[in-house]
Amino acid sequence: MLELDGNCQEGGGALLRVALAASTLTNKPFKITNIRAGRPKPGLKAQHINTIKALQEMSGAKSSEAELGTTELWFQPGQVKSGNYTIDIGTAGSITLLLQGLILPCLFAPAKVTLNITGGTCGKWQASVDYLKELLLPQLKRFVNKIDLRILKRGYFPRGGGEIVLEITPKYKLKDFNHVRELVDKLSSETKKIELVDQGDLEQIRGVLNLSQELEQYNVPERVTHTAKMLVSPKQVPINIRTELVNTFSTGGDLLLWSVHSKEDDVSNINPVRLAGDSLLEKGKKSEIVAKEAAAKLLKELDSGAAVDSYLADQLLQFMLLLPESKIETSEVTKHCLTNIYVLEKFFSVKFNVNNNVISVEKVIVE
Repeated sequence: MLELDGNCQEGGGALLRVALAASTLTNKPFKITNIRAGRPKPGLKAQHINTIKALQEMSGAKSSEAELGTTELWFQPGQVKSGNYTIDIGTAGSITLLLQGLILPCLFAPAKVTLNITGGTCGKWQASVDYLKELLLPQLKRFVNKIDLRILKRGYFPRGGGEIVLEITPKYKLKDFNHVRELVDKLSSETKKIELVDQGDLEQIRGVLNLSQELEQYNVPERVTHTAKMLVSPKQVPINIRTELVNTFSTGGDLLLWSVHSKEDDVSNINPVRLAGDSLLEKGKKSEIVAKEAAAKLLKELDSGAAVDSYLADQLLQFMLLLPESKIETSEVTKHCLTNIYVLEKFFSVKFNVNNNVISVEKVIVE
């Protein structure tokens, strides 16, 4: 049983989520101590518990008792089965953070997997479901026949209640291989590696502003979108920001801006270059500040010259290792990145090389 220190690097929940995904794919059990030791309130939170419960239902996995605040855990994985699963986080706990522990093994299920998840669709210190849909999932299409995320309802802090459906139709099935090492070899021979090192030419800036419908009376949609467009207009490309006014349990919202790039006038579908910036709508926060925060983040990423923003980089690592010699250049190697590298190198005989802001992966030999 692998032993992990939850206080490694940034000491957050990412370490556990990535460990759950890697454990399920490799069939390697693990024990983790000091869960989220680097956080003000250490231990498991709702989305971590629901990730564990989901894997128990989907694969027959077993674990020690998992409750709010638990700081030690052992986990014995099983192999994910196809089917239709319903997961209710029960709070505004992050849907995207929960999925960080599920998507990897679901890519290689025996048949189609449908995940119906209720929780928070955006929030502090997390990627929104829009970010997942527009930035991460396009990179994963290379592994599957189909991957599709539908946002049915928005859910904001504190009551949540957001609903999404994620459908994954596998192309490669783990059950067809004697060992995950054979799966990696198959992927390496048939799938284009992740190669995101050249930002290319900026073609357009897109965005989505989702917010509670009661905020319309204060002209919030117009104020946010007008300011955002004004701030990114110096890039001199088409700008399209879509607005969604929604009925929600709690008042809130989120603005996501992202760029679309091309190489030699071609927008790649295999290695799409997209960078993003976002900002939450919160009580007492002016609309113009929301726009300024999201625009500033995006402009910073664009000006870095990198092909992968600092938020996407750590999310890509668990998929990069399936395709040896994959390489990305990010605007910043964060502690989240280093944490995920620590975990993945425990489960896979793989070496990540970090050179300035370039991250590459060597040949994978899963023991």
